[in-house]
Amino acid sequence: MHVAVCVKQIPDTAVPFVLDPEDHTLVREGKLIMDDSDAYGVEMGLQLVEAAGGGEVTLVSMAPNGETSGLRNALAIGAAKAVLVSDAALAGSDALGTAKVLAAAIRRLEPDLVLAGTESTDGYTGTTPVQVAELLGWPAVSFAKHVEISEGVLRVRRQTEAGYDEVTCPLPAVVTVTAGVVEPRYPSFKGIMAAKSKPIEELTLNDLGMDASGLGSSGARQRVISVEAAEARKAGEIVVDEGDAHERIISYLEQLKIL
Repeated sequence: MHVAVCVKQIPDTAVPFVLDPEDHTLVREGKLIMDDSDAYGVEMGLQLVEAAGGGEVTLVSMAPNGETSGLRNALAIGAAKAVLVSDAALAGSDALGTAKVLAAAIRRLEPDLVLAGTESTDGYTGTTPVQVAELLGWPAVSFAKHVEISEGVLRVRRQTEAGYDEVTCPLPAVVTVTAGVVEPRYPSFKGIMAAKSKPIEELTLNDLGMDASGLGSSGARQRVISVEAAEARKAGEIVVDEGDAHERIISYLEQLKIL
């Protein structure tokens, strides 16, 4: 069983983020960390490999400046190796541009399954994994709260507002997992030391047989025009019950057109 896990490396969420003053995009310089949502994908991949009785987990990431800090953390957890696509021409790529690059890197690996978080902490689009699936021509199952593979068939409990759906599909496929689908393990000291020697293959667009058309900021189909501070939260109205509180609340809700 070969599982590829998409891992996004983002600026440390414990540090205030910085936006580029010109294009209002997130500055991604310096050390990056693994997105918390992707830790669930890594753990799910490791458990599926263990259940299959053998195989490996390969990380796939796209990040600037050859940054590998976030990948090393995932390798310390137990992933076998990683593939990093890093190219200056990719700066400012939108979700579709990112999906094209990840799909090209995944195609080279020929995995049985691709896992990803439902959405990244710094972008929240939630669209990249399903775009990767479409580009690969593979089935996509989103919001998985339980994943298992039996006799070459993928079985997923897909979370919905009313509960969950039972979904089955053939492999290879792309699955996005929800937070809480598993409990990510912590890296041990032995794992941290071993991660230092695990291979990370760094690729450029040229290595993937791609050019920069449709990628990077020039190919992005979305742009941030401006960024403004959120409006300060206003104090709410205090209703003192003098026997007519329910009427005043109903009237207020009617004004908001909630009733």
